[in-house]
Amino acid sequence: MFDIYTIIFLALAVFIFIRLRSVLGQRTGRERPPYDPYSRRDAAKAPAGASDKVVNFPGTAEKPALPEPVEPVEPAAESDEPAPARWAGVAEVGSAVANGLDAIAAQERGFDARHFLTGARAAYEMIVVAFANGDRASLRDLLARDVFDGFAAAIGEREQRGETMTTQFVGIEKAEIVEAGAKGRSAQITVRFHSQLISVTRDRAGRVIDGDAEQVADVTDVWTFSRELGARDPNWKLVATEAAS
Repeated sequence: MFDIYTIIFLALAVFIFIRLRSVLGQRTGRERPPYDPYSRRDAAKAPAGASDKVVNFPGTAEKPALPEPVEPVEPAAESDEPAPARWAGVAEVGSAVANGLDAIAAQERGFDARHFLTGARAAYEMIVVAFANGDRASLRDLLARDVFDGFAAAIGEREQRGETMTTQFVGIEKAEIVEAGAKGRSAQITVRFHSQLISVTRDRAGRVIDGDAEQVADVTDVWTFSRELGARDPNWKLVATEAAS
């Protein structure tokens, strides 16, 4: 026989079982398995039909689609009209010099007249000093063959007479392009140099026979440089000289 206390405990156990069943539910065979940390490797696989190079990791938001690439716009063709800034500070628009520079640039797109003038100024100083020092090696690389022959002959005559020449380069006040053009693949540019020099020539006994060692002289030279356009050698060479008044 069950006493009153046993009946009460049995009733309480049945009540608790019914409450737990209603909260936890029944197993249906569709429950998720217990959490396995290694299962993330399988979850990281792309869904069917996705690209092999795209992996959507679990727990991460899907990346927004990137905008379609914009096709590059082809630059407009260069106008035949003169560009005022192209030779600014070098030649006036529409002048013969500007037209000559245009002809050179048409065959050699990297041509820069300002860069040329910088090089021409450096070459002028090097040639003047090398001639005074009788430095034939330096002159050979800067002069055309016939011009070099003339400079070398003048140096040889000076040496035969026992004369020495000393030149101190003070500076170039101005260098301006006065002529420019291209004939075939050959380009020529003529530059007028306004420079200041201290130059003196002494005879065998050391007496001054030309110039003044204490006087700065203003000198104006007109030199023409030439270069074969498109050639690997970027250097311009002196092809003609003229002393201006």
